[in-house]
Amino acid sequence: MSDIVPVPHGLPTDRDAGPFDPPRAITRLREARPVSPLIFPDGHEGWLVTGYEAVRTLLTDTRFSSRLDIGVLHALDADPDMPVQTEPSPQIPGLFIAMDPPDHTRLRRKLIGAFTVRRMKQLEEHIADVVERQLDEMAKMTPPVDLVKAFALPVPSLVICELLGVPYTDRDTFQTNSAKFLIKDQPLEEKMGAYGAMMGYLAELVTAKRAEPGEDILSDLARDEDLSVEELTGISFLLLLAGHETTANMLALGTFALLENPGQMATLRADPDLMQDAVEELMRYLSVADIFYRYATEDIELGGETIGAGSTVVISLLAANHDPRRFDNPDSLDIHRKARGHVSFGHGVHQCLGQQLGRVEMRAGFAGLLRRFPTLRLAVPAGEVRLRTDMNIYGVHELPVAWTETTDSPPNSRISAEQTAHTPG
Repeated sequence: MSDIVPVPHGLPTDRDAGPFDPPRAITRLREARPVSPLIFPDGHEGWLVTGYEAVRTLLTDTRFSSRLDIGVLHALDADPDMPVQTEPSPQIPGLFIAMDPPDHTRLRRKLIGAFTVRRMKQLEEHIADVVERQLDEMAKMTPPVDLVKAFALPVPSLVICELLGVPYTDRDTFQTNSAKFLIKDQPLEEKMGAYGAMMGYLAELVTAKRAEPGEDILSDLARDEDLSVEELTGISFLLLLAGHETTANMLALGTFALLENPGQMATLRADPDLMQDAVEELMRYLSVADIFYRYATEDIELGGETIGAGSTVVISLLAANHDPRRFDNPDSLDIHRKARGHVSFGHGVHQCLGQQLGRVEMRAGFAGLLRRFPTLRLAVPAGEVRLRTDMNIYGVHELPVAWTETTDSPPNSRISAEQTAHTPG
């Protein structure tokens, strides 16, 4: 068929239009046909959804299943001889992101109390202190410095470890394995090896917390006898992975975007009250978690197309967040934009549980970084920054930065948590 989009080597996810823009092929598809048929590497036909309204509608329609064990996993395998699986197999306990109601509802309700707006508000001052301590350490370093290693990764890792009750001394183990797990093109046995190592570590951790619970989120969950150790392990895996990978990549890639938009960066530094809008705009603009999958459990009309039962559906949040039908001049970073309504945290029943935590971390992180390092700059040409096009969560592998020591930013200068973080909406 002439309107089928051939995808012989996988989805067009490399940001060939620039480090912050959607792939050109995705943009062309969105403009021509926001709900487009496509061919997967294994040869079967599915759908790609790129338009903002269609994405929002799809994410609220529970007839599009989130289960990865029926209509999705075969789409990720390039083996044309692999049989298409259309019947459910046993789900991985605790991985509620890949579950549908009522299983998803049961597990998510266990966690809602841990990530309320009120609780995140109470954490603001502590998160601001974590940021400042890490900036103190960075200020002692001799530039050039890798911002990922010195700041963007440690801050959310410290925060999520404290919240969950994961020893921070174990960070190298889980950071290494989570990075391996997120590599796109790798042998399945390597991906599953990294996954197995993380699950084995977390199974021991939650078993210990069930025996001797402490004052942390995993201990609170371990006290719930309704949750099995296997479910606790799966939940821990999701919270730990999402709790540091997404925010770390937003902090690093967001800093890169600001450095490449010096006018926006100067405006934000001069007016910290813009930070809340700036964070929302950066999330929209960058969309580090881009591609999601769903499975049509019946024939469903979407965007003027009929998606047949059994179809694998791919969703591009990046394309939706850059849809000119929703956002004016969407490929430009504009910190004055009211970007609320973006879908970077998803939408519907699977909307990100930790979104308020991420917002607090980003507001504190960007505010502290801009204030403490007013002369921050890239230490390499922008074209030499290594992008995470090989990973399932986008960002930069490294961000070499430098700065000039000034008397305007003494090592211990601080502002209150109220100035670095505002009440989430």
